[in-house]
Amino acid sequence: MINCFKPSKRGQFCSLLIFLFFAAFSLASCTDDDVIEPLPKDEAYHLDKPSGFPEITFDITGNPVTVNGVALGKKLFYEGKLSRNNTISCGFCHIQEYAFTHHGHSVSHGIDDRLGIRNAPPIQNMAFLKNYTWDGVSHNLDERSLVPITTDFEMDSSLPEAVGKLNADANYKKMFKAAFGDENITGERILKAISQFMASMISADSKYDRMKKGDAVFTADESQGMALFQQKCTACHSGELFTDESFRNTGMYYNSQFKDAGRYRVTLDQNDWMKFRVPSLRNVEYTAPYMHDGRFYTLDAVLNFYSDNVEDNANLDPQLKKNGHIGIPMTGQDKQYIIAFLKTLSDNNFITNPKFAE
Repeated sequence: MINCFKPSKRGQFCSLLIFLFFAAFSLASCTDDDVIEPLPKDEAYHLDKPSGFPEITFDITGNPVTVNGVALGKKLFYEGKLSRNNTISCGFCHIQEYAFTHHGHSVSHGIDDRLGIRNAPPIQNMAFLKNYTWDGVSHNLDERSLVPITTDFEMDSSLPEAVGKLNADANYKKMFKAAFGDENITGERILKAISQFMASMISADSKYDRMKKGDAVFTADESQGMALFQQKCTACHSGELFTDESFRNTGMYYNSQFKDAGRYRVTLDQNDWMKFRVPSLRNVEYTAPYMHDGRFYTLDAVLNFYSDNVEDNANLDPQLKKNGHIGIPMTGQDKQYIIAFLKTLSDNNFITNPKFAE
């Protein structure tokens, strides 16, 4: 028997064996193939409808949201294997810290650092929305992820390719069985699992929400900002989601670099030229840069645009063309009050919640 504690060549050899054993154990314990244990018996995942929110639009009949389904969807949301070269996941362009936007990028950067044409919108409260994209081409959350997976400047893959990669992973087979009843991995199930996870991403715990419940008090600036916001902004940013989900031409110049005319790209109706979906303003403090092409990097710049730089055109939204005035009349102080209110829509718990983290 070798004595591994005796200072000798044999002892040195044993020390090396022990070191290699623990090194191998350590490496084996942190691979990408770690098993995520699903619930033995799947349970329904309860989607809470916050007070004042519209009714859930997500098709829970066609795609029941379950605990195991959300867990699978979360793993897929952060899975690089859905891209051609295994490097780009949904979470690459939708970063939790910034309310699931691609912070710092005017337009999203995809595979091989290819540029898209639009700013990545936040992922939040999608279970209550009717449309999910700047031009409204997508209105079925179960199909939404197909576009980034297959678009050449995003993930540049295909569902058959993704299915092939996941089928080689025993952990995924186990998770698909737990979520859908058997190990069969299909493109449809991939999309449905991701949409279940996205439907679970509800943000409704901002200072504004707590104020509405009587659990927080606004400062004088925040109260003044809310009054001004209600007067000047709620024609478009209405309701508890702070969007009426309409498509509007807000007098932005046509960006010839990206050649994006908004809703017109979907309908080919000249009346839709440069109309873009009104975004939700929840968590707007975290989601810079702003507008469909990320042209503004601060809230100050956005409000300066609406007060002084709206371009008049035949298709300009009537809300921005009143009483002979183009844009929204605001003083510098008005803007600071409005920004103070907008920051009350920030939900820190949402951007730090481990339920949504990679």
